[in-house]
Amino acid sequence: MRKKIPTFKSDKDAEKFVESADLTQYDLKGFKPARFEFEKKTAQLNMRLPQPLLDAVKARAKVRGIPYTRLIREVIEYAVTPPGK
Repeated sequence: MRKKIPTFKSDKDAEKFVESADLTQYDLKGFKPARFEFEKKTAQLNMRLPQPLLDAVKARAKVRGIPYTRLIREVIEYAVTPPGK
């Protein structure tokens, strides 16, 4: 049986853990790969949408508790990710 990942009080604590722990001993099955969200945002996109579509995006993001721009980035990432990745 694998160990559970401990709870951390700060990002620094989590970073120290990852740097020193043998992660093969821990249960990571609930984790999902993260891709673009942690990369520095250096490019800008400006686009026009129908207002009802933007309202729907904002409503869905609110339900998820994330900014609507993050939801849009997730959708774009999903669209360009090869199947099975």
